[in-house]
Amino acid sequence: MSTIRDVAALAGVSAATVSRVLNHDTKYKMTNETIERVWKAVAELGYKAPTTPQSQMRYVHKSDAASQTTHKFGCILNVQGGKYNDPYYLSILSGFEDAVMKKGYEISFIRTNAELENPKVLYNTFQDPVSGVIIMNTLEPSTFNYLRRQTPYIVGIDTDHSQIDNVAYDHYGAGFMAIRHLTELGYKRIGFIGGFNENMRTSRRFNGYYSALHCFGLEYNPDWVLASNWDEEYCDKIIREAYRNKKLPDAYFVASDLMAISVLRTLFDLGVSVPSEVAVMGLSNIEISKYSNPPLTTIALPINDMGRVAARILFDRIEGDDTPAKTVTLSAEVLKRSST
Repeated sequence: MSTIRDVAALAGVSAATVSRVLNHDTKYKMTNETIERVWKAVAELGYKAPTTPQSQMRYVHKSDAASQTTHKFGCILNVQGGKYNDPYYLSILSGFEDAVMKKGYEISFIRTNAELENPKVLYNTFQDPVSGVIIMNTLEPSTFNYLRRQTPYIVGIDTDHSQIDNVAYDHYGAGFMAIRHLTELGYKRIGFIGGFNENMRTSRRFNGYYSALHCFGLEYNPDWVLASNWDEEYCDKIIREAYRNKKLPDAYFVASDLMAISVLRTLFDLGVSVPSEVAVMGLSNIEISKYSNPPLTTIALPINDMGRVAARILFDRIEGDDTPAKTVTLSAEVLKRSST
């Protein structure tokens, strides 16, 4: 267990200075560089200030005789834009929240991975103890290691952290399933819209798409593979460029419903008929996808269930499950609508 002196030594300051930073004491002048060093040392060592009697009282519940325990949980969202803008992650959060509330427990905090890059925010987030946390993306090693020191149980939603339990879906299988569906409808020139150029080749969804093309004897054309950067405005830009350059395929498999809806909107603005000129297929089945114009064909994922299963795994761990870390893979299915 790290002490305030350990933090002071790592930051190269006095213990008194560390105390002032942690207590937001502005009476004494400190440079921003000093404050930054202290917060980084706190995060690196996983230091936690001693709990005060007042804060201890927050965790005394009703009566000891009742033998009741109130567990508190945290959630770390994976978002590219505003904190509550992505319906995919919000649906997972909704399922998690429902399960937690039904057990009579509480959600203590909801943070984003970007927010926790600030050592001060990271430290303050865990000032009150939590029984477990769900994380919705692979975290930086320093942040992940800090979390593991602060809470006994972490469940990932489709992360690369093999040391913890994960709830996931088959990315490769979803990509393959989408192309098989489009092939069965007669489409032959099929494109892919995914995340970032730099990791496109390692994307499991892209690899499912690529393998399916080969399996069904279809042409692969790099002009039909576009990076969306998970940004709706950028997605609009790349579709307009493909249209101007006459490089639109007969169909697109888009690795996110949110991006697929952006594609539909752009094609409509360009006067391109969907699906007679270009078909569009998404992935996830967020609620708004059935109200797009036209309604979006998608690979339906059990998004809400992912949050509920994550909660169930946390409850099992708290109740004594000490089996090795596992990955629970949920099934997906084609949901046919009017965009294909």
